[in-house]
Amino acid sequence: MQNIVVLISGQGSNLGSIAQACRRQHWPARVAAVIGGRSAAAGLALAALEGIPTQQLAHQDFSSREAYEAELAERIDAHDPDWVVLAGFMRILTPPFVARYLGRMVNIHPSLLPAFPGLATHRRALAAGVKVHGATVHFVTPGLDDGPIIAQAAVPVQPGDDEATLAARVLAAEHRLYPMVVRWLVEGRSRLHSEQLEWLPAGEPPADDPGRSAAWPDDSQLLWCP
Repeated sequence: MQNIVVLISGQGSNLGSIAQACRRQHWPARVAAVIGGRSAAAGLALAALEGIPTQQLAHQDFSSREAYEAELAERIDAHDPDWVVLAGFMRILTPPFVARYLGRMVNIHPSLLPAFPGLATHRRALAAGVKVHGATVHFVTPGLDDGPIIAQAAVPVQPGDDEATLAARVLAAEHRLYPMVVRWLVEGRSRLHSEQLEWLPAGEPPADDPGRSAAWPDDSQLLWCP
């Protein structure tokens, strides 16, 4: 049984989609803990409803980034994690912290990387006039939103979209994409090897794999999978 530790900063909706998929699809894993920042009360309450142990750790309570990350690492390691999943965790992590979990830490970003790394992705996508936007799950490396891409989901940018409507469409796709990718990882279908993404033979995807069954919401589309 593998252990997943999820880090959040806000509402925790991706956390909810991962925890529910793990339970319903009987992954060989469990969400062992959720650690949230000061503004993550709603996400921690959601985790508690799922029966997941929660902790709150606000960076504002620490004198330095290094002190905060040392405490964060200690709390993560207490759960013997196989995977560290960033689900809306709004902190730029230092290279030593990333190195500690290299190959075991993944993130979801609300754009089709390498387009629009960083913040305000929906606003920037609209300003650029793109016709397709989306979300990316990638391994975390020291560069900002720069790790090897595991999978992406695309959504159309529709006439009349504003930041709120586009963000909602992307988030709906994220809720399908992220559980699917985390399941691939715990089932050993993908890994980071020598800083490169590597796919491993794992037979046919399960019938209930959310990436292979049912329509994606709002005309979104899974761009690539093994």
